[in-house]
Amino acid sequence: MATNNGEKGTIVSFGEMLIDFVPTKSGVSLAEAPGFLKAPGGAPANVAIAVSRLGGRSAFVGKLGDDEFGHMLAGILKQNGVCVDGILFDSCARTALAFVTLKADGDREFMFYRNPSADMLLTPEELNLDLIRSAKVFHYGSISLIVEPCRSAHLKAIEEAKQAGVLLSYDPNLRIPLWPSPEEARKQILSIWDKAEIIKVSDNEFEFLTGSNKIDDEIAMSLWHHNLKLLLVTLGGEGCKYYTKNFHGAVDAFHVNTIDTTGAGDAFIGSFLSKLVDDPSILDEESKLREVLRFANACGAITTTKKGAIPALPTEPEVVSLLKGE
Repeated sequence: MATNNGEKGTIVSFGEMLIDFVPTKSGVSLAEAPGFLKAPGGAPANVAIAVSRLGGRSAFVGKLGDDEFGHMLAGILKQNGVCVDGILFDSCARTALAFVTLKADGDREFMFYRNPSADMLLTPEELNLDLIRSAKVFHYGSISLIVEPCRSAHLKAIEEAKQAGVLLSYDPNLRIPLWPSPEEARKQILSIWDKAEIIKVSDNEFEFLTGSNKIDDEIAMSLWHHNLKLLLVTLGGEGCKYYTKNFHGAVDAFHVNTIDTTGAGDAFIGSFLSKLVDDPSILDEESKLREVLRFANACGAITTTKKGAIPALPTEPEVVSLLKGE
């Protein structure tokens, strides 16, 4: 387990943590799956662990069920060196579950059990504001925007972080089955778009938000806003694209034996933030940015070589080994 360095800035992740149940056999429907592997997950929690596993300081803010799964997840965060001072437990709701179907190409389909789950019941009054204000980076998704009271808690957390001068990082993490409609998902994802200074979207999310299946520079810049410092578009096995006010470009992927893409985007953004948190010049110097994105691409690639998200998140030596091998 990575030991956190007290001198490093803290990355605080906000949102959901859940149990992913992944079929033991790939390329089958949920009904046909002979069994399931229990894997802890949830994008914001994955990012927190990705940071800590690489030697950074991270914390998680959210609510879990006061049940065996909830306490297991909190324990996993602790075991991975993540600060859990922002976690609450709800005795009236269960920890969220997701059954994740792995198709033959390693991509995923989801079926969620949240009716409601504990993470949806976090209130603004329950937030650990001291922890949020003390962060260097505040990272979040969009799932917390779906219902109240968690939506209001999410908006308050963003506002408090922004007022404290914390860098805001947004990964929408689109999960259409959780939303009332695709239109509502698009509307709410974009409702907080102009707050964030770092935004990471996948190629699928890019298409969903822009209506274009072509990721060209002009369409990408239609997502730009005045607060934004960096827009990242991940392209799966094709690497990533990056856009700043002064330059843009692409960084190639690492080619590995992909088994499960769960958590790859979280490893990518978590590793990127772990480098950025104590060196803001990365956003201004293209050569530095490209080097860090190469590192992030390697982290994402390694994560696809194992099943589940958190078990697959890499350590620094694993990443260095892949970088040297290329």
